[in-house]
Amino acid sequence: MNTGYVTIDGIPIAMEGEKNLLELIRKAGIDLPTFCYYSELSVYGACRMCMVETKEGAMVAACSTQPKEGMEILTNTPRLRRHRKMILELLLAKHCRDCTICEKNGRCRLQELANRFGITRLRFPGDTEARPDASSRCITLDTGKCILCGDCVRMCSEVQNLGILTFRNRGSRMTLGTRDGKPLAKSGCVGCGQCAAVCPTGAIVVKNDRERVWEAIGDPDTKVIAQIAPAVRVAVAEELRCAPTDNILGKLVASMHRLGFDEVFDTCTGADLTVLEESAELIARLEENRDLPLFTSCCPAWVSYLKQKHPELVSHLSSCRSPMEMFAAVIREQYKSSRKNIVHVAVMPCTAKKEEAALERLKIGGIQQVDYVITTQELIRMIRECGILFSEIEPEGLDMPFGAATGAGTIFGTAGGVTEAVLRRLSSDKSPAALRELAFRGVRGAAGLKETEVSCMGRTLRIAAVSGLKNAEDLLTRIQEGEHYDFVEVMACPGGCAGGAGQPFAAGDSRRQRSKELYAADRMSSIKRSEENSLVLSLYGGLLKGKARKLLHTEHNGEESK
Repeated sequence: MNTGYVTIDGIPIAMEGEKNLLELIRKAGIDLPTFCYYSELSVYGACRMCMVETKEGAMVAACSTQPKEGMEILTNTPRLRRHRKMILELLLAKHCRDCTICEKNGRCRLQELANRFGITRLRFPGDTEARPDASSRCITLDTGKCILCGDCVRMCSEVQNLGILTFRNRGSRMTLGTRDGKPLAKSGCVGCGQCAAVCPTGAIVVKNDRERVWEAIGDPDTKVIAQIAPAVRVAVAEELRCAPTDNILGKLVASMHRLGFDEVFDTCTGADLTVLEESAELIARLEENRDLPLFTSCCPAWVSYLKQKHPELVSHLSSCRSPMEMFAAVIREQYKSSRKNIVHVAVMPCTAKKEEAALERLKIGGIQQVDYVITTQELIRMIRECGILFSEIEPEGLDMPFGAATGAGTIFGTAGGVTEAVLRRLSSDKSPAALRELAFRGVRGAAGLKETEVSCMGRTLRIAAVSGLKNAEDLLTRIQEGEHYDFVEVMACPGGCAGGAGQPFAAGDSRRQRSKELYAADRMSSIKRSEENSLVLSLYGGLLKGKARKLLHTEHNGEESK
C-alpha cells in the first residue's frame, strides 16, 4: 500500500492506499471534474477533464496516475482552466443542444460543468442533431448527445457481461452503437439500464411513460391502481431530502393520491406471495432432487440474460412470476367486476420491468397484467410537476384490501433480501433469536457474491446471492464445472433493486445506505415472515383458491415473446 504524502495545491495529503491521484485529490476536498471515471469501472482516461499539473510543469490525467511519495500537484492553474474550458467547448460543438427538452435537463454532467466553468458562448459551430434509437421499451439511445466517455460501454461489458454497446468507426466519425449495428431492441440488450445510470449526458435515458399514465389518470371512465416496489421509497427519501424516519411510504401514498391515482398498494404483498410460492417450489425440487440449484425469477433482466446466454439452464429458473406480476394478477382478479376500465401502474426501481410487463407469457387470457411501468425517477418528476411539497405532505395509509405487508417483503429491495426472506420461511425455528441469527448468515452486505449454508429438511443447503450479471456469469461457470448449490438469488443490478437503473443514480456508498434503510424498515415491521401475513393467507383461502398456479406462475420454455 502506498504511504507517505503528496502535496496538492500546497497542502500535504497522506496516502492511505488510494489507487490514483484522483482519489487522493477528492480526499483533499477538491471536486476535480470528470466524465469517464467511476471507481467501480476500469480506468479509461478518455475525457481528459481531470488533468493536473506536476511541479515540473507536465500535465497528467489524475484518474490514471498512481500517487507517489513526494509528488507536488496543482489542480487549478490558468493553463488547466483553459484546458478544461476548451474540452467543454469541443464537446458542446459535437453535442445536440436540445437541452431544454432533454430528459437529462438539470441532471446532465455536461450541462453542469459548462455552467460551472462559465461557458456562455461557443467559438466552434455545431450542427449535431438528435439521432434517437427508441426501439427498446426500456431505454432510448441518442448518439447525437453522446460525448464518447465510454462509461456505458465499460458498464455493459465489465459489470453486466453483455458487451452490447461499443464504439463504431474511428477519429471524427466515431460514434456509439450496438455491437452488430442492430437497433437496441434486437441487439440482445436485457434492459437492465445500467448504461443509462452511468451516462453523464442524455445519450442514454430511461424510456418515458409518464404521459400515458397522465392520460389514464385524466380519463373519468378509468380506475388507475398503482403498486410501489419497496426500493422506491428509500430512493425517493434521498432525492426529495427527507429522513427515512419521515414515513416515506405514507408520504408517497398521499402524493400519489394527489396525483390522481385511485388506489395505491405496496408490492411487498407480491413479495410475500413470492416467498411462499418460491420456498414451496424449492422444497418440492429438493424432495425430487431435480433442477438444482433453483434460480430466482424476480429480476427480468437476469431471466432474459439466462435465456440468451445459457438456455440449457432455463429449467433451473423458478416458475414464479416476479412480485410485480404476481401482485398485478391478484389485483386484476380482485377488480375484474369493476364497471370502470382498470389501468394498472407499477412504480419500480427497474427499467427492465417495462419490458417484462409486455411479455406474452405473462398475459392471462390475453390481457397484459401491468399496463404501464414508471420508474422512481419518473414518479419523482410527476410529484415535482404537480408542485407537491413532499417534505410537508401529511402521510396517508395504503388502500384496502391490500394494506398489509411484512419485513420479509420489504427487504426484497436489496441484494440478498429474497434469500433471507426465503430462509425465514424455511427455518423451523421461528424465535426472535433465530431471526436475528439469519441476519448474520452472510447474505447481507455489498459484496457481488454472497454464500452461506443452512440446515433444512435434514440436510445442509448451499445458497448464493449474486448481484451484477458478470458476477452471475462467474457463478454459472462454477456451477457448470460441478460446484453444487441448492438455491441461487440473482439480481442484475449491482446492489439489487436499491441500485436499479430506474432510481436516481447511486454509487457504492449510496446503494449501501439504501440497503441499510430497507433493513431498518424491516426491523420496525411488526410482522417479519411472509407466512405470518394474514392478508396473504386470506388470499389463499379466497381469491387464489384454485387459481394460484394460473395467477402466480409462468412457463419459461422457448424465447421471450414480446
